[in-house]
Amino acid sequence: LFVSSVIGKDRIIFATKEDHETPSSAELVADDPDDPYEEQGLILPNGDINWNCPCLGGMASGPCGEQFKSAFSCFHYSTEEIKGSDCVDQFRAMQECMQKYPDLYPQEDENDEKSSKDLEAASTEASAAKEEKGSS
Repeated sequence: LFVSSVIGKDRIIFATKEDHETPSSAELVADDPDDPYEEQGLILPNGDINWNCPCLGGMASGPCGEQFKSAFSCFHYSTEEIKGSDCVDQFRAMQECMQKYPDLYPQEDENDEKSSKDLEAASTEASAAKEEKGSS
């Protein structure tokens, strides 16, 4: 007896003890050498972001994956003079999400505090420059 329900993007399946006693009929599929995402870098040949790239360290699929994708996409496609200066809100949302999961996304130690403050100052300056540019 399998009971299945969908919550958000996840499917939860409950199985009985008898279900686990039956041998699995699952077959392993060999890696496809023609997989277009295999062995590609961060950016695919068509210019899209390869969210499956191991270089992202799973950031695109973690609990803050959607916020990460939004911020990274904004930065990648930004055409502002200061690249990414139009992405402050997305990066702020990503940071706020990550702060909810300190075990998964450890904060910088004291040695990295200066670089974090520098980044925050740059974001504030970029935001101010954007507002100034919009008001003229």
